[in-house]
Amino acid sequence: MIEVQNLIKSFNGAEVLKGVTTTFEKGKTNMIIGQSGSGKTVFLKCLIGLHVPNSGVICFDGRKHTELDIKSRRQLRKEIGMVFQGGALYDSLTVEENIMFPLKMFTRSTPLEMLKRVNEVLERVNLPNSNKKFPAELSGGMQKRVAIARAIVMNPKYLFCDEPNSGLDPQTAIVIDNLIQEITKEYDMITVINSHDMNSVMEIGEKIIFLKDGVKAWEGSNKEIFKTENEAVVNFVYSSNLFKKVREAYLSEIK
Repeated sequence: MIEVQNLIKSFNGAEVLKGVTTTFEKGKTNMIIGQSGSGKTVFLKCLIGLHVPNSGVICFDGRKHTELDIKSRRQLRKEIGMVFQGGALYDSLTVEENIMFPLKMFTRSTPLEMLKRVNEVLERVNLPNSNKKFPAELSGGMQKRVAIARAIVMNPKYLFCDEPNSGLDPQTAIVIDNLIQEITKEYDMITVINSHDMNSVMEIGEKIIFLKDGVKAWEGSNKEIFKTENEAVVNFVYSSNLFKKVREAYLSEIK
């Protein structure tokens, strides 16, 4: 479990996160949503250690992130997988080399052992025999799958995804959503997804944190979000006429 207690983060005296408290559980797709400027990207970066909070506690299965020594932080880093917005693949490296990169950095595996693991994760994301291709030769959806393969190559306990569906067409976005959820269950990981895609929220949001102006304004599941009366959530999630109609149909059906 990841436990966050009273997390505060400021930049140049301006408070971006204002005492966020929540938990993220194993085997669930946890989603962070909110408008631009709500603090969700800063929150994600605090979780993975790219920002140091001004105060508050982040615990990874009982380990307080900010209190770990260098050796313990390095060990924790090995347990974290990250899918960056846009994929963040190295253009000059092949698919195989991109995925192998964390193994070379953090393990002492032999070249054959690393190649075996690369092939395993490529098979898992449905991209077998793509080893020697370069990112430029792949579609956007395929690049995202390579990014996911790289994120899970170290068998992480924690998977973080920053806008994994950014730039994808709706059909491909569904494929990526399903893949992330399947891998979360299969590996029994704690998965945290920063997203603005409401389709993803409705489909795989087993736990949803809604941030507004740096505060946790609502928390619940994708089923509970249909029924919430929280005005800020309703205005954000159901801003389009289509989603308003979907919500109205759902509410009338359960009456």
